[in-house]
Amino acid sequence: MAAANDLQVTSRVIIPESDLEEQFIRAGGPGGQNVNKVSTAVQLRFQASRCEAVPPDARRRLLKLAGRRATKDGDILIEASRFRSQDRNREDARERLAELVREALKPPPPPRRKTKPTRGSVERRLKAKKGRGDIKRNRGPVGD
Repeated sequence: MAAANDLQVTSRVIIPESDLEEQFIRAGGPGGQNVNKVSTAVQLRFQASRCEAVPPDARRRLLKLAGRRATKDGDILIEASRFRSQDRNREDARERLAELVREALKPPPPPRRKTKPTRGSVERRLKAKKGRGDIKRNRGPVGD
């Protein structure tokens, strides 16, 4: 059963609050006095390498998907400062993390098998090229 502050990613995957750490920081950019005085931006740290809720193969994909947001310790940092209120930024950061985890939970597509064109399709292509060449060769002045 999920606690109130646990992050529900899917019906099966619930990230416990103990693996999430929130820090409220001052946001940059426009906003005037509000931005300068109030810590509305959220920095969400997810301890991905230690989280048992995410399967190991998905954890590897998650750290790869996170890119520069992943630290050497296996944590994922997400900063949200899109909104003016702390609560909306908090929800935004949690939703972005959930979306990243959902993407990592999807199994990777099977590797592509290289195929060769059939002999008939090669012959048809070459015949069509020859026909176009003949058409172009027959354009222009007609010699006697």
